[in-house]
Amino acid sequence: MDKLEAYYGLPGEVKFCKKCVISNQRPSSTVEFMSDKGEKKKVINFTEDSVCSACIYHEQKETGIDWSSREDKLKQLLSRFKSKDGSYDVVVPGSGGKDSAYTAHILKYKYGMNPLTVTWAPHLYTDIGWKNMQNWMHVGGLDNILYTPNGKLHRLMTRNAFLNLLHPFQPFIVGQRIIGPAMAKRFGVKLVMYGENQAEYGNAIEENRNPIMDMDFFSAEDAMDIKLGGIPMQDYIATGEFQKDDFAPYIPPNKQDLIDAGVEVHYLGYYLKWDPQECYYYAVENTGFQANTERTEGSYSKYSSIDDKIDPFHYYTTLIKFGIGRATYDAAQEVRNDKITREEAVYLVKKYDAEFPGKFFKEFLEYIDITESEFQEAVDKHRSPHIWALVDGEWKLRHTVAGDGVDD
Repeated sequence: MDKLEAYYGLPGEVKFCKKCVISNQRPSSTVEFMSDKGEKKKVINFTEDSVCSACIYHEQKETGIDWSSREDKLKQLLSRFKSKDGSYDVVVPGSGGKDSAYTAHILKYKYGMNPLTVTWAPHLYTDIGWKNMQNWMHVGGLDNILYTPNGKLHRLMTRNAFLNLLHPFQPFIVGQRIIGPAMAKRFGVKLVMYGENQAEYGNAIEENRNPIMDMDFFSAEDAMDIKLGGIPMQDYIATGEFQKDDFAPYIPPNKQDLIDAGVEVHYLGYYLKWDPQECYYYAVENTGFQANTERTEGSYSKYSSIDDKIDPFHYYTTLIKFGIGRATYDAAQEVRNDKITREEAVYLVKKYDAEFPGKFFKEFLEYIDITESEFQEAVDKHRSPHIWALVDGEWKLRHTVAGDGVDD
């Protein structure tokens, strides 16, 4: 059989971690699989006795980190930034979901900080998402700025991101990552605190050893070349419909300006042992956070990423591009945190991962102004041949964690 083409720079051979259910197709982790001996292995050498870097790091969290010492470091950090006049002393970006609810509340009520929470608005709030957002303030007792960018522009960029990149969250992620440091600089706050470092879920382990965010992201050399939805900013402006000012929320602050202003961006998960399910319990008890009344399409959970009606399509597109759906992400981290077994995770992935998110489908199509046929055309165009096979008119995965793929 001829070697099948792999899109997006993905490894041509699909491998699954033996401890969780993630595969080597996860973006940003294509060379970060490690042997049981802790040796970094390239994807081409990934063998059955290997585990993913996220599982290796979890073991280090359990046995190789002195969390009492880490908490002492947190207290020392916070004492450097703690306000003496009652002004805000830490910015916490978030939506009021379980993770940001935990982060902001514990900083205020356990460690005595005065946080300002800042929210980059979802595309389309869900009812439960809006309720949790309100509870974050009214039950959790926190201050918040809800920032909603130019809706006309944001919809257009989201449309382009879906059609060109099959990544409808790309403009949202850009704004979401910028808003914390940008608001800190604007309000004269020196400390920004995110929850967990996303590297914890499978990037290079070395990234988890640094409590401070790499701010190279905030070094746009020429804003006009920034691509949003796969299209340079200058091309949007050239249409005459938008001005450069409309893009201000998407232009990263200059890294040196942030350094000169004394702004530092840290991860709470470096200092306190991070467990998403424990964050959920804490948020329920302290900020009025509520799980959804029904499970999330594409997964079995009810409490993770439930504030945006577009969110299910973000995970559906990761399934299409990388063969990794929402159930895989949820189950992998719950296996690592000993909430479920790998066998249970494999079952859940098989049952839910490929489920189509139909509940908000019409609203999604209306939001990005495309037809159902245009949606399907974009989806099928982005299926990598080494991941998908068309069998009797139906798309099927070539390889699955359950071992029942077309080519397994």
